[in-house]
Parts: sequence; C-alpha cells; structure tokens
Amino acid sequence: MGEYFRDNGMHALIIYDDLSKQAVAYQKMSLLLRRPPGREAFPGDVFYLHSRLLERAAKRSDQTGAGSLTALPVTETQAGDVSAYIPTNVISITDGQICLEKELFYRGIRPAINVGLSVSRVGSAA
Repeated sequence: MGEYFRDNGMHALIIYDDLSKQAVAYQKMSLLLRRPPGREAFPGDVFYLHSRLLERAAKRSDQTGAGSLTALPVTETQAGDVSAYIPTNVISITDGQICLEKELFYRGIRPAINVGLSVSRVGSAA
C-alpha cells in the first residue's frame, strides 16, 4: 500500500515491527522444510529477505512521481546485544539506528536512547 502512495507522488511511512520476530518465524519454517541452517540457525537468505523488503523504501525523482516511502524497521535484541545476527543485518541495510535501553527508561530518562550506540549515516545533503 505504501508503494502505491510513493508511486503516485505522495509520501508514506511504513513501520516493520518487529523484523527479529519475522526472522525467527522464517527460521522455524525453513528448519521444518529442511533447508540448511546458517549462522545462528537462520537460513542463509534471511539477509536477502530483509534487504529486499527494506530497499523498497525510496524517494522518487520529480520525473517518476516525486513520492517517497520511509521505512522504520524495529528489531528486538536479546539482553541488548546489537552484535547478534539479525540486528547487525538490519543495521547494515539502514541509514542508521536508534538504540533504546530499558535501564535508561527505568532511571526516568525518556526517550531512553543510548547515544553511544545510536548512529546516523545520513549526510547533511539528505
């Protein structure tokens, strides 16, 4: 639906909540289908699956409609481990990440953003 708006000159936002749970469901289906497991028992094409999904977000040029689709993927980490397979895959595809920490939230810091782990790779000309 978001692509329809993008292709017709409008702007859309899509939030994928949560790609880590989607990856686990895909992992279980792949194991049931006896597909060979890869790193952390995820199928080897889970990175391709996420990149194909997230790279559909784009800004069109004026000649092709001038619409845009912004994607905000959400991934859950286990014990705050952003170096796990699925979080690192999503981080490598996106233009940055905002890392939230429950300890900061419990101390009353809101939004509970860990500024040391949060990164933007979008330049000033974006």
